[in-house]
Amino acid sequence: MQSSFGLYTLFIACFALAFSAVGIAVPVESSSSLTKRDLTGKATWFNVGLGSCGLTNVDSDYIVALSPAQGSHCNQQIRITDETTGVSATATVRDTCPGCGADDLDLSPSLFSHFESLDKGTFQVNWSFI
Repeated sequence: MQSSFGLYTLFIACFALAFSAVGIAVPVESSSSLTKRDLTGKATWFNVGLGSCGLTNVDSDYIVALSPAQGSHCNQQIRITDETTGVSATATVRDTCPGCGADDLDLSPSLFSHFESLDKGTFQVNWSFI
C-alpha cells in the first residue's frame, strides 16, 4: 500500500510538472515584435524644414514623415524597401504627413531619389520600424 501511494504521488508530481512546462512553452508575442511588422504603402516626397518633431532638417537628410494614424515616432528609424526594385534604405522619422494614408510615407528629396526619380512622384514601399 505504501509503494502505490508513493507511485501515486510521483504520478501527480510529474503531471503537475508537465502542465507547468506547457504553460512556459506557449509563445507570447512581445510589443517589440509587433512594431517590427512590415507595412505597405505609397511613398511620396516633400521639401523638409522644421518638422512636427521640433527639429529642422535639410532636403539631403534621409527623413520621413508618417501619417498621424501611426502615432508619434519622432527620431525612430525605419527600414524602407522599394517593392519593385528591392532597393532599401534606413531613414529617421522627423515629421507627420496629414495627407498620407495610414501606411504611406512622405520622403525627403534625397531619400526619394535613392529609390526613384523625383519626376516619378510616387512608388510602392514596404517598411518597418527598426
